[in-house]
Amino acid sequence: MANSFGIDIGTQNLKIFGGSSNQITNIKNTIAVVNKNQMYSYGDNAYCMYEKAPELIDVSFPIVSGVIADFDNMQTMLFEVLEKDLKGKIKGADIVVAVPTDITEVEKKAFSDLFSKSKNKPHSIKVCEKPIACAIGMGLDVDEPTGIMIVDLGADTTEISIISLGGLVLSELLPFGGNQIDESIVTYLKRTYNLVIGQKTAKQLKEEIGSAMKGLGEKLTVVGRDVVSGLPIEMEIDSDVIYNAMKPDLESFCTNVRLILEKVPPELARDIVHSGIYLTGGTSKLNQLAELFKDFTKIRVNDCEDPEEACVRGLGQILSDSKYKKYAYNMRTRIFK
Repeated sequence: MANSFGIDIGTQNLKIFGGSSNQITNIKNTIAVVNKNQMYSYGDNAYCMYEKAPELIDVSFPIVSGVIADFDNMQTMLFEVLEKDLKGKIKGADIVVAVPTDITEVEKKAFSDLFSKSKNKPHSIKVCEKPIACAIGMGLDVDEPTGIMIVDLGADTTEISIISLGGLVLSELLPFGGNQIDESIVTYLKRTYNLVIGQKTAKQLKEEIGSAMKGLGEKLTVVGRDVVSGLPIEMEIDSDVIYNAMKPDLESFCTNVRLILEKVPPELARDIVHSGIYLTGGTSKLNQLAELFKDFTKIRVNDCEDPEEACVRGLGQILSDSKYKKYAYNMRTRIFK
């Protein structure tokens, strides 16, 4: 379908599938605002300002813990990206938005309202449960009477879901993800080495030398501020230091995966043991995370290429393939029927 968009609004990234180009646009879901309500910048340019902007520029993320925290600015940014950057037309378009499962119906409706409460009315606005879209995007057959376990590790949330026959048997949205790991790295380095670093530097350490298992042997030199002298200093950080900082959070991930597995009906548990656990989301790119989950659960773990885009790829298939259209529904009829 030419005039259609599949939209995955994540805490860290905004991913959009354009039906006319069949291309995915992936930008930072960040806004920079001046005078409290005037948008100064958005996307990757706004993210570059994060932790560097003067007081008069407020840089923030409009999605917090999987829900819309700043509706007006999120709507403004979306329309800027769709109409100016992607040269798309919202008026008359078919739109499918991914929503987390374990949030309220009102919070889900807010994702739909981004478009329904705009001047340019789309032809249709539908939403799709995120785990279903992820499974479709990973090429899994969600229609089969077979249990599929999806662990979606995002920036602010982790969603653990069991899918069978095109529906969700179990789903749990946990209030922690990659951002919490970054905060743990900041706290650990400050407490252990008297080194103060920013969230961006912590994210860089996690992505470049971080590992879910000990002994990677990588090193990275970062610049921070010494707590004692108050002056900027350079320090070489070892991958085992980052592992120690992340260890409590990694154990929490594993524990919650096991808790969900304990609730799975026996027949579905057999399917999961046979097919394995599927990892998706940006945080799943952490080095050796699949091996950690496998050691902890004794179940094979499958990761995928470009895991942060699995959901939006699924939305693209829902828009373009008639057999998947049933997985997107109208929020208004869902609430009031």
